[in-house]
Amino acid sequence: MAYGAKTYTLREESTESGKRYFISFKDEQGEHQELEVSEQLFIEFRQMERRNRNLQQWNQRHREFNEVWDETLYRRALRVPKTLDERMIEKERNEVFYKAVARLPEIQRRRFLLYYEYDFNFYQIAEMEHCTASAVQKSVSVAREKVKAEMRKYLQP
Repeated sequence: MAYGAKTYTLREESTESGKRYFISFKDEQGEHQELEVSEQLFIEFRQMERRNRNLQQWNQRHREFNEVWDETLYRRALRVPKTLDERMIEKERNEVFYKAVARLPEIQRRRFLLYYEYDFNFYQIAEMEHCTASAVQKSVSVAREKVKAEMRKYLQP
């Protein structure tokens, strides 16, 4: 049975002699049962239903509000915050990377940065430097291999 699903129904019937009140439900064997009840019991059931409905609505509104402060915000984050360890490792890795790029010869460093940092293609860089695109490609490739070699030194103990 689903949470909040009613297992009974209330029915009010008007007759010539007055109003009659019924509660219908299924018993353990799955057979439909209907009981006539007093007006007072019928009213109590209606009030109980209203209180339960109000409580469920309150829970719906406030559950989301409470969860937003902890776990829900973390799950909804577009970028999950990094742990201190992850930030430290990333900072060290970046330092090694920047030092490796700084150690490149001037031409290789300039071409490497134009290609990877500023997103120029080989033809655009070649036009700026008055050389061929294949020369730029070769220079960037050699620079990338040098940077990778420096990074491997860092990653291996």
